[in-house]
Amino acid sequence: MSIHITAPVGSIAPVVLMPGDPLRAKLIATEFLTDAALVSSTRNIFYYTGLYKGQRISVGASGMGCPSIGIYSYELYSNYDVQHIIRIGTCGAYHNNLQLFDIINVNKAASESTFAKEAWGYAEEVMLPQGNAYTVINETAAARQQAVLDTAVHTSDYFYRANPELPAIAAAHKCEVVEMESFALFANARYLGKSAACLLTVSDIIPTQQKISPDQREQSLLPMIELALEAGIRL
Repeated sequence: MSIHITAPVGSIAPVVLMPGDPLRAKLIATEFLTDAALVSSTRNIFYYTGLYKGQRISVGASGMGCPSIGIYSYELYSNYDVQHIIRIGTCGAYHNNLQLFDIINVNKAASESTFAKEAWGYAEEVMLPQGNAYTVINETAAARQQAVLDTAVHTSDYFYRANPELPAIAAAHKCEVVEMESFALFANARYLGKSAACLLTVSDIIPTQQKISPDQREQSLLPMIELALEAGIRL
């Protein structure tokens, strides 16, 4: 076991789906996996392992922000020999050309975060998906005839801010959406030679202040979750 994940060695599958919210991890395990077992609940960050269409897969939470996903993804890769992590989460759209419920397969993450530089010496402000997970997601979506957008994301260290204008880094890298985790996940995977991808559902349109309602949220994420699971069993 590791410091923050207390699952026994061997109890986490090589493929992990990683929502931010522990309760979303529980929902996925309950609704989609058979024979699902809770293998770690330290700090109420839940990790489950079960079967999806007969194949072993795990799901567990990352928490919020680069520091949190940085810890959990590192321990999964290093202590549990996880090979692939697919982050599944929500994002805000910077532009109103996107719509609520759009699904995005992140093709690069740009960030002001010092995570990659301070942790691993990577000075770039852009991190790319690693390994083959990103490609397998696109191939799976095409096979399912499921619409997925190929889009850059701004990984931000702040959720609330005083300046309402588009951040300079998002403009420079043509980031259509903003979230808080994928930059660190990609950096860890790069350093450790692992595979990482990020699927996001647009939950709000920042210019128009449209939002997915709390009642809609769980149902609206199901297409993304199913895509991640289908891709996961192809890895």
